[in-house]
Amino acid sequence: MQSATIQHLAVQHSLNLTDYETEYDPDYAILWGFIKPQSGPNVTPRLLEDVRTHDRLFKNNGGRVFFEGALRPVNYYVTGSRMKGVYNLGGDLAYFMQCIERRDRDALMNYATLCVDNLYPRIQNYRVPNLITIALVQGDALGGGFEGALANNVIIAEEQAKMGLPEILFNLFPGMGAYSLLARRVGPRLAEEMILSGNLYPAAKLHEMGLVDIVVPEGRGEMAVYDYVNKVHKRRNGVAATYQARQAVFPITRDELMKITILWVDAALRLDEKDLRMMTRIVQSQSCLKQGVAATGEMQATQAR
Repeated sequence: MQSATIQHLAVQHSLNLTDYETEYDPDYAILWGFIKPQSGPNVTPRLLEDVRTHDRLFKNNGGRVFFEGALRPVNYYVTGSRMKGVYNLGGDLAYFMQCIERRDRDALMNYATLCVDNLYPRIQNYRVPNLITIALVQGDALGGGFEGALANNVIIAEEQAKMGLPEILFNLFPGMGAYSLLARRVGPRLAEEMILSGNLYPAAKLHEMGLVDIVVPEGRGEMAVYDYVNKVHKRRNGVAATYQARQAVFPITRDELMKITILWVDAALRLDEKDLRMMTRIVQSQSCLKQGVAATGEMQATQAR
């Protein structure tokens, strides 16, 4: 396959997004969405607002994007990250701590609702026929980052990436879709095992478990996307319909997600000082990562204590 050139999407500039940028490849009708968090490697409120702003326009345009002055079709919507070694490390723990300390239930609920506003349309493929969604995971995807990847039809991961749900380590649980998304793919028993263990899993192990679809060597992720597109393109109608059938057989409703987020908010407000201290240590490790320090090992050591 010849190397493909990713071209910039004109609408990106008019939306004035700071934490999310999009590019469009007209030859393959691929929309690339890259997490580019200015404030850190987490699911911040700003990132959530940016993604929602873009994706609402994408959905309202019937799954098309503006490119060179015209609306163009999108056959594949790929999400990735601009931060080397990180897909996304999950919830904005520093923000959670502030809300918990001031007992601000409304702020936590607003954050959780914003997460659902982003996750649910992707679970539903934006109600665009024949659209295939792909997560390109080239670095660690934890908590809400893992949930975001699981919302896609296909997960392509580079072999160095690790994924998992560490929330139980500070006495919480992943409340924005993890249980629903995992149960749909691997059943409730294994979903609970992953949630309650807090373990991080290498991409190869998740492939064995049926949660990651394709694993490739480091640096081969974007090429793997094009390989996948070339492989399925002639039968994309049938492939996309199969993913829609999966959603029909194992439906996830917005009401289900919102009920779980309420459980999450209530559980967050029950955390005590010991739990918040553990959360603080993880925030400090992530802060090192933001400054360009390879802190994944430090974070894992913190979690193991």
